[in-house]
Amino acid sequence: MAAGRFTSRYIVPALAVALLAVAAPAQERDNSREVAQLFWQHGYLLHMLGAYDQAVVFFERSIKAHPTAEGHTFLGWSLSHLGRIEEAIAECKKAIALDPDFGNPYNDIGVYLMQLGQLDAAIPWLEKAIQSKRYCCYQFPHFNLGRIYLDKGNVAEARRLFGRALEFDPDYLPAKLGLEEIRKRWL
Repeated sequence: MAAGRFTSRYIVPALAVALLAVAAPAQERDNSREVAQLFWQHGYLLHMLGAYDQAVVFFERSIKAHPTAEGHTFLGWSLSHLGRIEEAIAECKKAIALDPDFGNPYNDIGVYLMQLGQLDAAIPWLEKAIQSKRYCCYQFPHFNLGRIYLDKGNVAEARRLFGRALEFDPDYLPAKLGLEEIRKRWL
């Protein structure tokens, strides 16, 4: 049996059960924000392990305990990995309603629309992510918008956006590869 199958078949479900056991006492506390954060952390861990179905359960519990923009955005992220793109977009819109300054859901909607082949529809969402007041990773919307402009043949704008992404994270490999592709194909 391949190691990946063993992990997803045995370890991840066991981890989910263990996380539920740890989280159960937290549900009885009065601090709903603390409980929501605990469930969100468990959901994030499961998502990073590729256990998207289990992550959805924890993100939903987080939202039930205390709705946050982060809870809805990351629920959408897990849903998108399950191919449920329309639901992912809906969760991101809920996140924006809760916190319009949070940049992640704008970028995520842009990416989901790109996955659906709706490049023009994705542009304003990515621009909103770039303009957002609260976002850890501004390199992502710059890079994603650069991908769209590269696909549309606007090499100069793609190059500018890939460069901006590297200003936020000089080690961001996708932007470096985007600039390398431009150098090889167009310069």
